[in-house]
Amino acid sequence: MFLEGLDELDQKIVRLLIENARMSYSEIGEKVGISRVAVKARIQALEQRGVIEEYTTIINPQKISGAVSCYFELEFSPETFAQAAETLKQNETVTQIYRVTGKNKLHVHAVAASNEEMEHLIHEVIDRLPGVTDCSCNVILSRIKDIKGLRL
Repeated sequence: MFLEGLDELDQKIVRLLIENARMSYSEIGEKVGISRVAVKARIQALEQRGVIEEYTTIINPQKISGAVSCYFELEFSPETFAQAAETLKQNETVTQIYRVTGKNKLHVHAVAASNEEMEHLIHEVIDRLPGVTDCSCNVILSRIKDIKGLRL
């Protein structure tokens, strides 16, 4: 459904990479019936088009002793929204920022090494953002389902 803009061969390659992004060009070629060189060219073209954005290692902060993960829902007055978003964007504890529906709202995820670091983010960064009209914070206790990127 999401891959309709790709030809059949690229769809097969993308599906294989979603299953295992570390699969070699040779392995992919064997599975889809083309050469390693052709696979490499197709993957590079998908990367250049922005279809494939990145390959990454995802760390589960809950498996690291003491790590704290929180989601914040923040609402701002319109004139301060851009400045606040930029301030959050520059903070290393903040891992994700999404503009969501509602009046000038941001959904922000942060991962801190300790409760003290999270408290510092809240008191020294979030509480001092200009024009905050509402803020809620939820600590993540456990992951039940966490899908990264597009799943087919």
